[in-house]
Amino acid sequence: MPTCELAATGMEVGILLPAAAIALIGIGAGTAAVLTRKGKRRAALLGVVPVLVAGLVVTGAPAPSFANAGSGCVASAPENGGGGGGTDSVVPPATLYTAGAVGIGDPYFPLDGNGGYDVADYDLDLAYDPLTGSITGTATITATATQNLSAFNLDLDGLAVSSVAVDGAPATWTSASTPISIVTGQPLEPGSGDGEATPPRTEVTVTPPSGIPSGLPFTTVVEYGGVPTTIDDAYGISGVFHQADGGALIVGQPRVAATWFPASDHPADKATLTVTMSAPSGLTVVGNGRLVSQTPVGANTEWTWRSDQPMAPYLATASIGDYELTSFSQDGIDYWNAIDEDLYDIPADDTDPTGPSAGEAAAAIFGSEPEVIAFLSNVFGPYPFTEAGGIAADQPDLQFALENQTRPIYGAWAFTSVDDPSVVVHELAHQWYGDSLAMHRWSDIWLNEGFATYAEWLWAEHDGGDTPAVQAQTIYDGIPAGNEFWTVEVADPGSANIFADATYYRGAMTLQALRNTVGDDAFFAIIQGWAAENAGGNVSTDQFVAYAQQVSGQDLTALFDTWIYSTGKPTEAP
Repeated sequence: MPTCELAATGMEVGILLPAAAIALIGIGAGTAAVLTRKGKRRAALLGVVPVLVAGLVVTGAPAPSFANAGSGCVASAPENGGGGGGTDSVVPPATLYTAGAVGIGDPYFPLDGNGGYDVADYDLDLAYDPLTGSITGTATITATATQNLSAFNLDLDGLAVSSVAVDGAPATWTSASTPISIVTGQPLEPGSGDGEATPPRTEVTVTPPSGIPSGLPFTTVVEYGGVPTTIDDAYGISGVFHQADGGALIVGQPRVAATWFPASDHPADKATLTVTMSAPSGLTVVGNGRLVSQTPVGANTEWTWRSDQPMAPYLATASIGDYELTSFSQDGIDYWNAIDEDLYDIPADDTDPTGPSAGEAAAAIFGSEPEVIAFLSNVFGPYPFTEAGGIAADQPDLQFALENQTRPIYGAWAFTSVDDPSVVVHELAHQWYGDSLAMHRWSDIWLNEGFATYAEWLWAEHDGGDTPAVQAQTIYDGIPAGNEFWTVEVADPGSANIFADATYYRGAMTLQALRNTVGDDAFFAIIQGWAAENAGGNVSTDQFVAYAQQVSGQDLTALFDTWIYSTGKPTEAP
């Protein structure tokens, strides 16, 4: 039978040619070359995508496949000709196997995530070397094909792959990197004057030895390693921070996951996660979910953390450092909190060097987490996880807090007082809106930030401050109509503006406008039902608008057109 050559390996595998009118030709040798291109233009972001053809035997089982530079490859069964009664054979329908898309389909970040499969679980078994800052190990990725797959991509930025196996069989792979604009966060256009973000986005294209039928679960094991690159992009410094004490802080968005493990790196592809990290004894590894084990192995300790609820990849962490780790349980929730020991040497308030340290303030605020969660549960409905906590990091470059699932991460700046948990309120509110309910596309980010900001307003009122209505009015009155704040369309801010102030504050004002329009009973029914009915999934702006109209029984078109689907300062405050 004809053979064809896999470009990456020179391996020859057989295929049955698709043709209802042509008999099988004799054994011969042929080659199919895969054209490798690095596309930079958004309209041509196919990258390096080898395409395989899987032949079908008479029983319908997939035969070995080959790389092909054309569209999809069609496999068909041979005619069952020959002697006997002269009955004509029946040729089964051809099966087409094609490569999964290089991105999940988000126009803001067209290379993020991947098509053709859905990840169910990541199991990371890693070792960390504080002398070099490197990680090495394996990622076991369990997924289900959503199409007949000839090849698929993984996002892995700046780390080297040493081997790949699919369902236990060695697979071939190639890598291709695309420069990213430090201005827009998107692939860099040819001729653009924008600087380049670091690292570039790298697609690892995996070619299994045979096609993977749609609906079939499969397991990919990737051995890899290297020194993770700290991200410097349109949104600032993030990713893996290499710390002076030999530790590594892992925190960032939108694309942090791929800097430390191979992933389908987009919030729309949520998965459960196990991280086992070996580090020298004396360092502590803090991850998401629950601590499964802490096992001494020679001079190292292996830490295993498990997240049983699906999670957007950017929310994953396995931060390593000199942490004081404490745990307790209350009201059915298990808490793990980690405070960098160095924070006990930093004053919480720079203007009061004799006052409490940032570590003492963090300990006090973390101690209030059950109270905050109880308050938010009363407003939003039951807390969506069985674990909670936080990480207080000593990292001067960390200028943001992040809602890492069940274990948000904060810089020292978040703990300026022992009795101001407002930042913690914001990140814990994300456990409902942002983590349990993850955005479908990055343009939907106001569903995360607007809700968490409104939670801060509710807490302020609860704590004796102004009502959300007064806080919304104050912001509305304080920003002139000509300010750039009003130029951002909340439902479609553009990739460069996903973290603009309007995403947070105009998003929260939208919720106050909704509350004023439908009344308190309908408003809280909307936000609680929204969290409950979509728990563990992904949501979009259009879905929320439709849900609010359904629950309230009102036509809210004008309200949402004014507040999220247009720019300019509305004529009236919310």
